[in-house]
Amino acid sequence: MAKSGVNIGEQCRKIISDVENGVFAPVYLLMGDEPYYPEMVCQSVIDNCLEDYERDFNETICYGADVTAEQIVTAARRFPMMAERQLIVVKEAQMLKDIENLALYCAEPLDSTVLVVLLHKATVDKRRGFYKAAQKAGVVVDSPAVRDYEVQGWISEYYRSRGLQIEPAAAALLGESVGTELSTIVVETDKLLKNLPEGVTRVTVEDIEKNVGISRQYSVFELTKELSYKNSAKALKIAAHLGSSAKFAMPMAVSAFYTHFSRILRYAALLSRGAASPEEKAAALAGVNPYFYKEYDAAVRNYPLKSVMGVMALLCEYDYLGKGGDGGAATPDELLVELTTKILNS
Repeated sequence: MAKSGVNIGEQCRKIISDVENGVFAPVYLLMGDEPYYPEMVCQSVIDNCLEDYERDFNETICYGADVTAEQIVTAARRFPMMAERQLIVVKEAQMLKDIENLALYCAEPLDSTVLVVLLHKATVDKRRGFYKAAQKAGVVVDSPAVRDYEVQGWISEYYRSRGLQIEPAAAALLGESVGTELSTIVVETDKLLKNLPEGVTRVTVEDIEKNVGISRQYSVFELTKELSYKNSAKALKIAAHLGSSAKFAMPMAVSAFYTHFSRILRYAALLSRGAASPEEKAAALAGVNPYFYKEYDAAVRNYPLKSVMGVMALLCEYDYLGKGGDGGAATPDELLVELTTKILNS
């Protein structure tokens, strides 16, 4: 979750701590491909900026499609009524056609106005005036999309922040089930915790299977593990079952395979140079909990460098086929079983 050396989670926790302590910036520009953190900061500002009795006259929440930059600036330049500050929030600001015209206000914002500009899964042009003025005048949050290999680590850290432990295999299974949308992970976690007995602080694979509705036995996570060990019978059984699922999508499986075999490739290249330090292993297996290192040790033995390169070529081919390429009449489950077979034979 780092971008340009910034840990977005830490940055947002600091911003929220300031807000909860009554320290506000005049301008907040909240944007990025991953909406979880920008929306969390926006809601914190809304919750803490004004007392309930001050909101009627001093809180304006609007949407980018419904206003112009001129209207926003006019509202922002008003003084609060019987309050220390006023709050202007522009949601869905990526729909604001003349958003660059906010640069002039941001160059000289009022101390008594808190202006929040929230974009949903979008960013402004960082080369232009509005971004530069907002950065100088206040706070900018630019939240990048979470990569597949980062999800498991994010889940583990999020659970720790809530006073919980989650087994590495459970974090991997949850990540596979819900994808990379952080807000979805949070929602599924809230649902999970409501169903767990009071006082439970450790979340297991069984908890995820029971409450999130995914079977470890027939998951891409389990399939990649069986491929690592070259357990042909189990891998093919999982592939046949997984591919026939109504929710199955071939591009999703290929993406998971690509992440897995990319790690194997990096790890094999590292070990080919001799003994590796724990730090070097962690770098080669970015996003992998040390709990799973023994699986990658087996994978390196089963897939020499030449074999891994062959698998990567196969994944490019089946990515094309899975997205409607020249796959003939092959069904998704047939494609997955065919790909699994070729990987096992590589």
